[in-house]
Amino acid sequence: MLSTKMDLKYIAAPMVNQSDLPFRLLARRYGATTTYTQMYLPEKLLHDQDYQEYHIRDLTLGSQSDLHQPVVAQLCGDDPETIVQAGRKIQGYCDAIDLNLGCPQEAAREGHFGAYLLAQKDWQLVENIVSAMSRSFIIPVSAKLRLCQPAPKTVDLALRLEAAGASWITLHARTVSAKRRRQGAADLAQVKLLKDSLRVPVISNGNVRRYSDLAENLRFTGADGVMVGETLLGNPW
Repeated sequence: MLSTKMDLKYIAAPMVNQSDLPFRLLARRYGATTTYTQMYLPEKLLHDQDYQEYHIRDLTLGSQSDLHQPVVAQLCGDDPETIVQAGRKIQGYCDAIDLNLGCPQEAAREGHFGAYLLAQKDWQLVENIVSAMSRSFIIPVSAKLRLCQPAPKTVDLALRLEAAGASWITLHARTVSAKRRRQGAADLAQVKLLKDSLRVPVISNGNVRRYSDLAENLRFTGADGVMVGETLLGNPW
């Protein structure tokens, strides 16, 4: 079940080292209905006190502002127990926790997380992670993913994550191997296919370059909301 606090229509995306409190408040001021934190590393939340205190402070300093919530914290990783333990450290400071299955960076490849868990051989692991999160946390769990290869397989994985307890799914409709990762249009037809296939809300990510793209994205995909990432860094209004 979704928290009654959550409004998933216009979302400021998680971005590595970018989605800190001042940026989240700015995005909310200009109309984002929900914001995400940057991607947290579970091992550092558990074993690096400075790292843990910094990010908990980031989640609590704005609590007096009407713009602070709703906020979704994002975790990565490939070990269910480590992710669950880390999530328990922060679940009291956010409205939901998202599993990152979209990060395309080399660090994600080396660490076996993010979009490098989308190969079919890792689906059972991903399903186990989402299931462990949904059973262990007192707040909703979601997942943000890129396209699997071949792209239609994305629906198969998303259905498994829905069954495992994901309260919504966000799809950045590009593959991890797309040239230069962000060049070329996202395949929004795959978002539409996902929306037509799932019962839980689906969030569309990709191809928003100007304000008018928000409504066009929703119209074409039928998605429940639109997530905007890098465009917001240069133009949060």
